[in-house]
Amino acid sequence: MKAFLTAMSLAVAVAAPHDAAAQTQPVVVELYTSQGCSSCPPADEILAGLARRDDVIALALHVDYWDYIGWKDEFASPAFSKRQKAYAKAAGHRTVYTPQMIVGGRDQLVGAKSMELAELIDQHARQTPGALVSLSRQGGKLFVTADRNGNARLPDLMIVQLVRFDPLRKVDIGRGENAGRTIAYANIVTSWDPIGNWDGKGPMQFSVDMGGNASPLAVVVQAEGNGPIVAAAQLR
Repeated sequence: MKAFLTAMSLAVAVAAPHDAAAQTQPVVVELYTSQGCSSCPPADEILAGLARRDDVIALALHVDYWDYIGWKDEFASPAFSKRQKAYAKAAGHRTVYTPQMIVGGRDQLVGAKSMELAELIDQHARQTPGALVSLSRQGGKLFVTADRNGNARLPDLMIVQLVRFDPLRKVDIGRGENAGRTIAYANIVTSWDPIGNWDGKGPMQFSVDMGGNASPLAVVVQAEGNGPIVAAAQLR
């Protein structure tokens, strides 16, 4: 099993775009997972490999609807379950699954399918981003700037979202489907909050008081209604 997981992680890692100069914004990959889901560890392993790449923003959102099985996921949040369900509704789906990966806020992939995921990431990486966003920290504040990329067409309304995440945690699982396993989780999302709106008609620039919080973060600019992700950046 360990060799199988390693092979899957490597498959995603080696599929990184060769032309690094052409990649102007990283691709956002959201993994919806749970400590109580026996089919999730392979996907968790894949995300851990993605988290080491600079051209990908890999984010693990732990859902809470597996908690009733017998093991409460300490990272789970009803807000993350709600976000996943909103994606399903936007796509016209009636059911959600774990593990599920969503690439660029648009393409949905159920299960731990490393090669299909690598192809999706490559497709998104080759697309010219509609906007460019940059981040900096100074004096306890986060500064966010964004602007249209050339003459790209942008959605009428985009939601600017601040994502905080924990880079790595190991968990000894005592009950449920993964009982007895120790699993390392990467880029565990701890909060995902809207911090502003943008209509794309002019440059955007504002600051956020971080209150001394220096944890890794990402800013995701996304079309309203869980639409496509237009731009994203991270600070680790």
